[in-house]
Amino acid sequence: MELNRTETVTDWDKWKHSLSKAVNLGQAVGLSQETIEKAGVKIGNALSSVVDPENREQRLLQEMWKVGDDDDRHVLSKLIIKMVETDNKD
Repeated sequence: MELNRTETVTDWDKWKHSLSKAVNLGQAVGLSQETIEKAGVKIGNALSSVVDPENREQRLLQEMWKVGDDDDRHVLSKLIIKMVETDNKD
């Protein structure tokens, strides 16, 4: 099924909003930024191996995740967290 641009953006925005809620919850219960980032790496590892991306943006993240090494994945996790934190402040 081909998604039109509006549906893709909405799905991407929903995904980022859900991730933002998870990051906020981690912060609210007192998890350090490093702990949240490590959890992001673990979740990213699991998702990249078993979940079929729902849109182009998620597919790009999955492809970058798969070609990266552990250091790259940690950086990507950190960047994704920053992205959803920034979106939350807007």
